[in-house]
Amino acid sequence: MEKVNKMVSEKPIVIFSKTQCCISHTIKSLFYDFGVNPTIYELDEMSMGREIEQALSRLGCNPTSPAVFIGGEFVGGANEIMSLHLNSTLKPMLKSAGALWV
Repeated sequence: MEKVNKMVSEKPIVIFSKTQCCISHTIKSLFYDFGVNPTIYELDEMSMGREIEQALSRLGCNPTSPAVFIGGEFVGGANEIMSLHLNSTLKPMLKSAGALWV
C-alpha cells in the first residue's frame, strides 16, 4: 500500500487502468478531452500489477480498474467520476489539484 500512496502523491491525476477495459478507456478519454494529462498505470502491463491491484482493493477501490486519484486522494471509479462530471464538480477538483488551468 505504501507503493500506491507514493505513486499517487507524485502527480496531480493518477489513473490505474487496464489496457483492454473499455470503461477505463472511457475515463481516460474524458480526462484527455478536458485537456488533462493524467499519469496512467496499466495494471496488466506492470510487473507488480497484481500486487498494486490488491493494494488498491485494500484502499477501497472496487473494482480496482479504473481507479482515479486526484490530488493524491482516491476519488473513485467510473461511476464516481461520471457522477462528478455530470454534476459539474469534476472540473473544479481538477483545477484545485493543479491539473487544469482553464
